[in-house]
Amino acid sequence: MREREVRGLKMDKLTSSVSFILGAFIGFLIHRFLTKVILLNLDAGVSIPVLILLAAVGGLFGLSVFPVVFRGLRKATSKLEAYLQKVPTQDLVVGTFGAIIFLLIAVLLALPFTQIPYVGVYLPIALTLFMGYLGMQLAIKKREELFNLFTSVPRSVERVVGGQRDKGQKHGSYCAPKILDTSVIIDGRILDICKSGFIDGTIIVPTFILEELQHIADSADPLKRNRGRRGLDILGKMRKEAGSQIQILDSDIGNGSDVDSKLLKLAQSTNGKIITNDFNLNKVAQLRGVAVLNINELANALKPVVLPGEEMTVYVIKDGKEAGQGIAYLDDGTMVVVDSGKRYIGEEVEVAVTSVLQTAAGRMIFAKPRG
Repeated sequence: MREREVRGLKMDKLTSSVSFILGAFIGFLIHRFLTKVILLNLDAGVSIPVLILLAAVGGLFGLSVFPVVFRGLRKATSKLEAYLQKVPTQDLVVGTFGAIIFLLIAVLLALPFTQIPYVGVYLPIALTLFMGYLGMQLAIKKREELFNLFTSVPRSVERVVGGQRDKGQKHGSYCAPKILDTSVIIDGRILDICKSGFIDGTIIVPTFILEELQHIADSADPLKRNRGRRGLDILGKMRKEAGSQIQILDSDIGNGSDVDSKLLKLAQSTNGKIITNDFNLNKVAQLRGVAVLNINELANALKPVVLPGEEMTVYVIKDGKEAGQGIAYLDDGTMVVVDSGKRYIGEEVEVAVTSVLQTAAGRMIFAKPRG
């Protein structure tokens, strides 16, 4: 604290000195204006005291005004720096590029306006500011298309697959980034999918998802705490397996909104796809036109196809909802409802499939004992 206070005192002294000097210089300029422009004839005996008086008054004016101005500039600079740190580097680069292009266009368009009387000086300034802002905003919104335009030439890239770096060819086709939801991280199956190499492109983990995982890991509820810690462990393993493919994105998009709304806005702004297990988020994303990759739907699609009439051996573990039914499960978790299977609870029995029912929750198989 002492070093900080000493540094602050030195800064205050420097600010006061600079403020007094600037104020005194203003007083000197006023004296020159009076004597050179207005041609106020002052004797040498009077001119010097007037100069000293104006410099002193200007210095006092500077001490009262400029420190406030400097503090305001420091606060504005700090806020601008904090804002720029949160803005993705892609947006900064693309926005600067768009602003430069549109500023050049504004210079050409402003030439005819300079001939207009009275307002010809001010219109080019307003046009330049407007075109620069328009170019920056337009370039940020169209950044993905711009990147596709400049990366349309085939080039060799490195791709991380299963922890191994392989040389691949990227041919102009755009690969949408994949944005991970909290549910799919805690689920853990995304780690095995990444190892298999089925996910191409960049995998984005927004900072607000990390914050939610940390909040869950710090919960007083042991179950929630274990789920949060599992999610953080899964992310750590994913960084080791495919470090260059995983990107932690510092984004404050949709500030104040819930996590699902932030995910949807981030996916819309980056043209990305959300990887989730959340059924409700999946439905809302479809309504808003956001692409979703649902791990549960993928798991259901990969389950082996069972047709009526096929035979299998199952282990009945409990009774079903209807009288006399028994319940068994396949290795992939598919429920098998065995008609008149209650008497086989705790035993293996050969059954024949009678029908297969596909629901939103998964697949159900109905069967009956053989013989």
